[in-house]
Amino acid sequence: MGTTSRATPDCIGAALGRIPSGCSIITAKSASGRTGMLASWVQQCGFEPLMITTAVKKYRPIQTLIDESGAFVVNLLGEDPSAMFRHFGKGFSLDEDAFADLEVRDVDEGVVIEDQIAWLAVRVRGRHDGGDHWVFIAEVVDAGLDSVQPPYVHLRKTGLSY
Repeated sequence: MGTTSRATPDCIGAALGRIPSGCSIITAKSASGRTGMLASWVQQCGFEPLMITTAVKKYRPIQTLIDESGAFVVNLLGEDPSAMFRHFGKGFSLDEDAFADLEVRDVDEGVVIEDQIAWLAVRVRGRHDGGDHWVFIAEVVDAGLDSVQPPYVHLRKTGLSY
C-alpha cells in the first residue's frame, strides 16, 4: 500500500473556494438596537420544518442582537450586489445606523431591505461553535419574494479567508 499524501493548505483553500455561495445581508434587532452585516454563508438545511444555517464571525455586533432576540432576517441579493457590498462591507457598530439612506421596514425578526430579490425571517433553533464563527440553525417563519431576478452567486479564490 502506498502512502496517502496530504494536501497543502493552499490546495485545501482553493478547493474550499470552489464551494458556491450567495451573499446576503443579515439583519437583526433587539432592545439594544438594530444592525446588518454582509454574509456569504447562508444555506438551506432542512425541509420539515424549513430551516437554514448561517455563520457569523464571533464578536460581531450583530451576534449580540441575535442572541437577545433569537431571530434575524436574511435579505437575499440579486446579480448585481455592488451597492449592498459598498454599504455593508465596512461593517457597523451598534451605535451606527446601518440602514442610513436605505429603504427598509421592520418585521418581528429583523429588518427587511427593500428592492432585494427575497427575504427570509427566521427564529434561531440552535447556535454551534464553528471555530472563529458561530453557526446558527434557524427556522424560516416568514418570507417575501420581491423579484424574479437570479441570485448573486459567489466563488472565492480561496476558502482560507473572505
